[in-house]
Amino acid sequence: MTWVKVCAENELAPGETRVVWDGDTPILVLNFDGALYAVEDKCTHEDYELSAGPFDAEQGRLVCLLHSATFDLRSGEAQCAPAYLPLVKFPVKVEDGAVWTRDDR
Repeated sequence: MTWVKVCAENELAPGETRVVWDGDTPILVLNFDGALYAVEDKCTHEDYELSAGPFDAEQGRLVCLLHSATFDLRSGEAQCAPAYLPLVKFPVKVEDGAVWTRDDR
């Protein structure tokens, strides 16, 4: 599996997000208070991109605009209905001044 470059490390400040594609998989990469996370850019309730909704950078939560499902970014767990399944999480690393991720399934 090859890593996909997201952006330069200094281009993803706390509270910011980026979407990249690994093949057919959209991956949402987020900087939560200096820690980087990568999740599939898809609500587990309905196939809708999470990147369209708000990222609560204080609480580390993603909210789906379609039906207001909320997810904890750190664990991926769904926090309220209508979503019950956790988000798919992906590895993320910083190497040579760049942020990288990949679909490792």
